[in-house]
Amino acid sequence: MIGAGMGAMAAAARLAVAGHRVAVFERGATYGGAVGRFERDGFAFDTGPGLLHLPAVHRDLFLKTGREPLESCVELTQVDPASRHVFADGTAATLPNASRAGVLAALDETLGAGSGERWSDLMVRAREAWDATRRPLLEEPLWANWHVLGRDPYPAVRRRGLFGLGGGKGPTTATLAEVARRELADPRLIALLESHALAYGFDPRTAPASATVLPYMEQTFGSWYVAGGMRALADALYARCRARKVEFAFDAEVTRIVEKDGRAAGVELADGRVAEAEFVVAGVDPVRLPGLCAGRAPWGDGDVRPAPEPGDRGVGARLTVCLALRGARPADAVHRTVVHAADRAAELAGVFGDGPAPRDPCARPTVTVLRPDDPATRPDDAHEAVTLTATVAPHGPVDWRDPAVLERAADELVASAEAAVPGLRERVLWREVRSPADGGPVPGPALAGREGRFLRPGNRTRIPGLYAVGGWSHPGGGLAHAGMSGAIVAGLIVNGDDWRGSE
Repeated sequence: MIGAGMGAMAAAARLAVAGHRVAVFERGATYGGAVGRFERDGFAFDTGPGLLHLPAVHRDLFLKTGREPLESCVELTQVDPASRHVFADGTAATLPNASRAGVLAALDETLGAGSGERWSDLMVRAREAWDATRRPLLEEPLWANWHVLGRDPYPAVRRRGLFGLGGGKGPTTATLAEVARRELADPRLIALLESHALAYGFDPRTAPASATVLPYMEQTFGSWYVAGGMRALADALYARCRARKVEFAFDAEVTRIVEKDGRAAGVELADGRVAEAEFVVAGVDPVRLPGLCAGRAPWGDGDVRPAPEPGDRGVGARLTVCLALRGARPADAVHRTVVHAADRAAELAGVFGDGPAPRDPCARPTVTVLRPDDPATRPDDAHEAVTLTATVAPHGPVDWRDPAVLERAADELVASAEAAVPGLRERVLWREVRSPADGGPVPGPALAGREGRFLRPGNRTRIPGLYAVGGWSHPGGGLAHAGMSGAIVAGLIVNGDDWRGSE
């Protein structure tokens, strides 16, 4: 196993239970991949995902790999309200967790009569897209005929054929932004919808209409928080792997995948050691994988191409600001608040680099403010830990190693976040800024439509015995999707390459 990210560890635990001896080689000093944690002076912050969606994926993982269920290993609670949205005009809507009727009522109350119904109708159509693609995008290996997933299942324009798409007339080309304008009209509802795509680094102007499944998943299955921060979930999964006798080696960089008789047969490490293996599972960015295969492309010309590299147009990155605050967290504080950009067009141009004008990385973006009510994140009740995140232009077009650029961008996030935390700047003891240059881009989940441009490379490769796992592979990024990636790879290895997924 190359890498100790969440998808790789999910595969490792499942394979170990199936009777395989599993060894994991991680070039970094710890496990968890993007699920990181920063600690200082008694404060603690998630530096990756801050909430868990679709918790059934990890419940299934822990159930299938041991007698202790997920809730016996971590304290998992629903976040209610799920979120508060502060829009450009100052309007604020507080949305309950996992309640369609509650969201409808909240939107009607704050945005005007009929707003909730328009949003609810869109979520009904999103459910159709979800039902049509849930299995091929989450539970099954990527189809050999993956091109059919290039057709968008969103049913705004009804057609006949696979996924309600087309009868052979070609893929639906509607983007998420087009759906938002046509079906929501209200700029605040549009901002609400598009912010879910933007949070994953997707440009709503190019993302497929099927991206409506992102808010649908959150609204239907809820938002969950792990006590102690999301890093506690990585700790629990690592402990489960160790309990199943998975072996880990850290600071152990794999430099080459060893092949024998035309199939993967082990890995070579930077120190020259060779570890032989019957199967090799690579939890790395597919852009790196050919280099590990001595230049041999692990996917054929007809396969899904790897995700865009950092700096490509249409890919956003993540800026994170960790704030240590003096003063107690108010009892009525909301766990998650999204402060929407005042000028969405300028924001999207700044993030995705429209036209010849240089990007402005410091234009005030949409900011997500996380304020967990968790004693494990603060030294005492007289202090509070707050995390700000925003999707920004990736490193490359913007030099995020320039201290002046980084500090100015962080200042903009803090200024915007005052709409969620009044008097924020006066409460700051210190801050830690994590830029796109620190960890690179964060992969988003796979989406149907747009001719397959939002799919990920399949878990099977054309090199026998070599499999790909994790957010850069099918079915894409996010905690739930990484967990499903691990399940798919384990299923392929245990049951053979003709395995089609769980029934």
